[in-house]
Amino acid sequence: MLFKQTIVKKPGKSYLNGLTTSDLGEPNFEELLQQHEEYVKALKSCGVAVHELDPSEEFPDSCFVEDAAVVVPEFAVITNPGADSRNKEIIEIEQVLKNYYDEFRYIQGPGTLDGGDVMQIDKNFYIGISDRTNQEGADQLKKILEDAGYHVTITTLEEFFHLKTGITFLGDQTVVAAGEFINHPAFAEYKKIVVPAEEEYTANTIRVNDKVIVPSGFPETKQKIEEAGFNVVEVEMTEFQKHDGGLSCLSLRF
Repeated sequence: MLFKQTIVKKPGKSYLNGLTTSDLGEPNFEELLQQHEEYVKALKSCGVAVHELDPSEEFPDSCFVEDAAVVVPEFAVITNPGADSRNKEIIEIEQVLKNYYDEFRYIQGPGTLDGGDVMQIDKNFYIGISDRTNQEGADQLKKILEDAGYHVTITTLEEFFHLKTGITFLGDQTVVAAGEFINHPAFAEYKKIVVPAEEEYTANTIRVNDKVIVPSGFPETKQKIEEAGFNVVEVEMTEFQKHDGGLSCLSLRF
């Protein structure tokens, strides 16, 4: 899929008080901003336009814009994030997406859905049931997408925070997979770049046009991706990792 547009959101100071399940310590705010700036540069190097939103101190985790929407060429789906403190992030994202989309669909309560639990591979979608995405939310998205001609598989996560924490699609029928997804039957048809346990964080990569952006500091996985024929760009992500954030979380790409 050729991407032309991306939406990102600069972190606010309140990010330091955001949600996290990690024990990696408090983020350094200046380093965080520098890493976000480098992330934006990496996106631009892939040939996409970047629509950067201002920080929202009211919503500490709102730089993770991927969770607020799922986008396909036909329409945008506004999600219903599973964390109460993040739910109203969807208001701004919907308004911004109106610059690009005329058709919208919505996940309605009691269904919850985070975009980080949704992965597209061509006409196939995979939705993970997690602490943030429940069965009702997954079922709603499944119907929305299947009505538009997509095929949808729902799977329950056992280890990872979001679906795309442990598996991401690179194109060419190839996924990067860690942990529970290495031998998962739902992904048996795809070629796999297997991430070693000590490098699990780099299972969350993003293919943007002719480049694959990966978190820096994971040499074994980087080498495997390069050996598979992909053009790799590294971006430092340590301060986002401290709050469960990965590369895909930080942008909406369409």
